[in-house]
Amino acid sequence: MSRTTFTGGCLCGSVQYKLSGDVLQFYHCHCSRCRKVTGSGHATNLMIEADTVEWLKGESLLGYYKVPEAERFYNQFCKQCGGPLPRYVPERGMVVIPAGSLSCDLDIKAKARIFWDSRAEWSCESGELPTFSEYPET
Repeated sequence: MSRTTFTGGCLCGSVQYKLSGDVLQFYHCHCSRCRKVTGSGHATNLMIEADTVEWLKGESLLGYYKVPEAERFYNQFCKQCGGPLPRYVPERGMVVIPAGSLSCDLDIKAKARIFWDSRAEWSCESGELPTFSEYPET
């Protein structure tokens, strides 16, 4: 895939970012942690190969929470409005971008629904997307 530039920010607009990278994955995740962090049936995230996020505005407003018992699961957000923001995952060498935080158009679509077996029964149907019990084999 070609290198793409992404821009976005939080709900109140106090934090804005820009980053460039190659899209590695684009999934709807139905695990219980993603449901809790979004307050919905799933999280939709892009995973891109990038070293860092360029914070254009509001870097001092970044909040961070790591789930203590989780190997890699944490949340980055605006301390003012709670809006989710990109987070660098050093163990994977990638940045996870909450798709809803983007202010730019995407010309790609999510590739699959992951952690499908742990989805909430009231959540959406799979539609035409493939589903995986956990992470798909790459």
